[in-house]
Amino acid sequence: MSGRFHEKVAVITGVGDKGIGSAIAERLASEGAAIAVLWWDRPDRLLKRFVKRGVPHIDVQCDVTNQSSVTAAIDACMSEYGQIDVLVNNAGVDAPQFAADTSDDEWNRQIDVNLTGAMRMTRSVLPLLSEPGGVIVNIASALGLAGCAGYSAYSASKAGLIGMTKSLAMELAPRRQRAVCVAPALVHTPMMHRHLDTLTHEMIGQVHAAHPIGMGTVHDVANAVAFLSSDEAMWISGTTLPLGWIEGFALPAEGLMQRPAAAQTEVMPEQVTPAPKNATVPVDA
Repeated sequence: MSGRFHEKVAVITGVGDKGIGSAIAERLASEGAAIAVLWWDRPDRLLKRFVKRGVPHIDVQCDVTNQSSVTAAIDACMSEYGQIDVLVNNAGVDAPQFAADTSDDEWNRQIDVNLTGAMRMTRSVLPLLSEPGGVIVNIASALGLAGCAGYSAYSASKAGLIGMTKSLAMELAPRRQRAVCVAPALVHTPMMHRHLDTLTHEMIGQVHAAHPIGMGTVHDVANAVAFLSSDEAMWISGTTLPLGWIEGFALPAEGLMQRPAAAQTEVMPEQVTPAPKNATVPVDA
């Protein structure tokens, strides 16, 4: 394979079988990258596709809240490839709760995975990142740019990731390395569809009003990450690219909180998805 990532190595955290991490991994691989797949639950179907297509890859279980686990994953990548050109901090968790109901443990868990986990990965990769040309891509959220009831902890973690990206970009610039961020709005995933199924017609209308060009797919996110990771974006650093949302569009006032309490503690290692029925996306063999 050849393309924009020929002879480059990309490390991606939080990779599952059908989600954003998986879509990013397949997109970068399709353009020539060797992939280090870091996972919490092993993405067997993705890895089988990689084997079938001859994609150079390794896969390593990685807990981004544990420095020893992060170090072992990076060591495995360096042992296999001897270089890291792109780091995508994609791992994340989500547990919607109103602020008054959010415990210290739940707050700390979301901050630790979504924000501190990205810092652990970044800190471990920086001494090894290609110079010049290395890129760190952080997967934030539109909820890091705008508020939504029930997402105080999640929004805080993603806003922190956006701020970290800006400061990191300034540190990396003298070495001609870059840090960028994408902030997707709602993406079609099975979990998101379960949330939407619990909303009233009025609330569904609020969700659609916040997405005037429609909800996105994981491939929309992967397309943006591929561009920002490539040399074509070599003059872009420190920026956060909103996906599917523009400042000024109202996010749902009551968001996705209108659902049974038992559904409010779901863990989201990454956003997991099939595409919507009316979307045209690649179909895996």
